[in-house]
Amino acid sequence: MRKDLPENSDLVVVTIKDVKNFGATVKLDEYEGKEGFIHIAEVATGWVKHIRDHLREGQRTVCKVLNVDKERGYIDLSLKRVNAHQKREKISQWKNEQKSAKLLELAAEQLNKSVDECEEEFAGFLRKKYGTLYEAFEEAAAEENWLPEKKGKWKQVIIQLAKENVVPPFVQIGGYIESYSLAPDGMDRIKASLLTGISEGVEIQYAGAPRYRISVQDKDYKSAEETLRKSILAITESSKKNNVVSEFTRAP
Repeated sequence: MRKDLPENSDLVVVTIKDVKNFGATVKLDEYEGKEGFIHIAEVATGWVKHIRDHLREGQRTVCKVLNVDKERGYIDLSLKRVNAHQKREKISQWKNEQKSAKLLELAAEQLNKSVDECEEEFAGFLRKKYGTLYEAFEEAAAEENWLPEKKGKWKQVIIQLAKENVVPPFVQIGGYIESYSLAPDGMDRIKASLLTGISEGVEIQYAGAPRYRISVQDKDYKSAEETLRKSILAITESSKKNNVVSEFTRAP
């Protein structure tokens, strides 16, 4: 639990505590002992006739911080300014943080140390390096040679816990390739050209002549973009050699 205060425009996970006609008091789940308030005007777009049609006690949701009065400790929040995508992302991030905190507790038990000692020895370093502790666990689960420069029992404990409890992430990008050929063996030429773009993590599927769907899965967007670029380049060069016209369009 954080002991500081959120900043304006931050997204925060909250639990509804008390609903009144003019607004709702909430508990900020990520901040120790902190509460906020959602005015009825910030509950939903349009006119809210019955606030309880939108909020109920015990409900968990995501709000945007409008204003923080640090002297009084007042935090004004908005529900209507958070879209569905932002809500999903924030809830997922919060759940991951909860999970990583539990994994750190397990690590502390196995190392016969307190959580504070683990924070000082390695958790603080991992947060600084990866941004969040959960991302450190993801890397530990995915990398064959994780943090080769680091030694110590804690490293092996983290790797083991990560491999047992964390699924390595991946991202997916892609688009469509339209391929044409007027040659008698045009289909064979198109197939040969498309095959040059297939590699690890790359899939090409027929999507109705003359379109083919290309999908790339990788650990992050930077790697996926580079893989996609290389695949399209290989297909384009092979198409020219085979007298095939191939055009790529990025999926929206």
